[in-house]
Amino acid sequence: MIPSNKQVLVGKELEYIKDAYDSLKIAGGGKYTRNCERFIEERFKAKKAFLTTSCTHALEMSAFLIDIRPGDEVIMPSFTFVSTANAFVIRGARPVFVDIREDTLNIDEKLIREKITSRTKAIVPVHYAGVGAEMDVIMEIAKEKNLYVIEDAAQGIGAKYKDKFLGTIGHFGTYSFHETKNFTMGEGGALLINDKKFVERAEIIREKGTDRSKFFRGEVDKYTWVDIGSSYIPSEINAAILWAQFENIDHIQNRRKSAWLYYYEELKDLENRGVLRLPIIPENVETNYHIFYVLFPTEKLREKIRNYLKSNKVNAIFHYIPLHLSTYYRKNYGEVSLPVTESIASRILRLPLYNTITESELNYIVTMIKKFFR
Repeated sequence: MIPSNKQVLVGKELEYIKDAYDSLKIAGGGKYTRNCERFIEERFKAKKAFLTTSCTHALEMSAFLIDIRPGDEVIMPSFTFVSTANAFVIRGARPVFVDIREDTLNIDEKLIREKITSRTKAIVPVHYAGVGAEMDVIMEIAKEKNLYVIEDAAQGIGAKYKDKFLGTIGHFGTYSFHETKNFTMGEGGALLINDKKFVERAEIIREKGTDRSKFFRGEVDKYTWVDIGSSYIPSEINAAILWAQFENIDHIQNRRKSAWLYYYEELKDLENRGVLRLPIIPENVETNYHIFYVLFPTEKLREKIRNYLKSNKVNAIFHYIPLHLSTYYRKNYGEVSLPVTESIASRILRLPLYNTITESELNYIVTMIKKFFR
């Protein structure tokens, strides 16, 4: 079976894990954590980056930092992973879902204004498949309405919107280094702080609400509980794995780009025949080749080809049951109609994509798809 995703060692991961043990420092906050944070800041032009135990926790930290309270509302797409909503729901906020665009599958910026109320606190655009949402419009709305913008760039590390890296445009940005992402530490993420006034408190929140980091730097003679917080620092073992991945970032990206472009060129004829639609990348966006998906005219056709590929040892998958259709949302918030989201979710199919996928595997997958339509 050709898997939908596969992570492999690309460099010195095992060497760095051993080094972390040998240095007697496997808890978080050591040299590998610092290396990764500096890399994110320098490579992606982030003002401040904090490595976290997951992108979910990075989103949770942002909810702490903007002081989300019960009754607040947070605008976001429904076509996303549950963490986007959960990070704010656990603080008592209500997720307010906006439909997505047909082309990029990102939040439809033209529909945001009508969802804003006196209780709205933030907008959380999700950069689906490493394709940037329309951030200029979103930032303009946020400035006009005095709202925070938290970029869910879980899939967007390394991608750009108008020459700015995703995650560095809003007040906050969040990355994921889950095993399914371009660069991985197994489980992990990062919070990007793009407004320096939040940096000191973010450090305290990540350190379980203490000023422990100041103590380690010699700025205080003891540390104590000073704010709310939780344990959001990943272990040095995870950070060591990510550091090895970062050392090979260009190699990983080039391999993914090559595979993505192969799919695009080989399936273009089928798009011209009208049997499927390929990803649309706007001119002002630079993707990171995180996902290659195809859209079929109907859910029935999507399921037929998905099962056909599975029977031929290809694990192609769909993505997300929209959050507004979930049992939890309906039970707690009622019904809402998002026609584009519902249509896209029923017709999308993700093809296998990982940096070690071979040309023969790509050729086999494409051949099976073409054979299906013949």
